[in-house]
Parts: sequence; structure tokens; C-alpha cells
Amino acid sequence: MKAKAKSQTKSKTKLTLPGLAARRLSEARQSAGLSLRELAERAGTSHATLSAYEKGSKNPSVATFVRILSACGFEVDFGLRRRIRFAHGLERGEELAMALSLAEQFPSRLPRKMTYPRFGQ
Repeated sequence: MKAKAKSQTKSKTKLTLPGLAARRLSEARQSAGLSLRELAERAGTSHATLSAYEKGSKNPSVATFVRILSACGFEVDFGLRRRIRFAHGLERGEELAMALSLAEQFPSRLPRKMTYPRFGQ
């Protein structure tokens, strides 16, 4: 019973900002092909601290997070964009629904042998 509660708690933490940061750090390190010790040396921190960050038991500051990702060869971009709710007077998704409806009218595959009218016979 305790193992079940622990696994549920772990999956919930992945949805939080610290959980997302932990996952991104781990993905970046593995993508760069670095061990914890190699990354720790490049980023100027200890492998134990990196391990704690990746497990989500410790949270890095933004500056530390950026420094570690840079040591993995990644760039961090914290851009904000407004959500598009309307485009050309249509609610989001309506334009896609109309395009899909139009696409349904065309055959998904052409026949192997195309027929055409014969002239001059």
C-alpha cells in the first residue's frame, strides 16, 4: 500500500515546476552523453547535488539551472507568447475542422492505374 502511495506522489511531482526542472536536467545530461561526475565538473558543482536536482529532492536556482543546461550544450529560452483564441474571426480549432472536412472530400489514395478518355479512335 505504501509503495502505491509513493508512486502516485512521484507522478504528481513531475507536474510541478521543480519536477519538470528535474526531468529536463536529466534529459539534457543523458542527451549530452555525460555522467553525473562529468557534468558536475563542467557545471562547477558536485555530482551529489546534481543527483539531488535530477531526483527532484533539491531545487536549483534559475541561474544554476541555466548554468547546468549550458554545460550540457543547451540554450535556455524563457519566452512568453499569447495564446491564440481567434484567427481570422474563427474560434481556435474551427479553421482546422473546416480544413479536415474539406480534405475528406478528396481520395486518400489514387488508383494504381489511372483511366483517361481515348481520343481519335
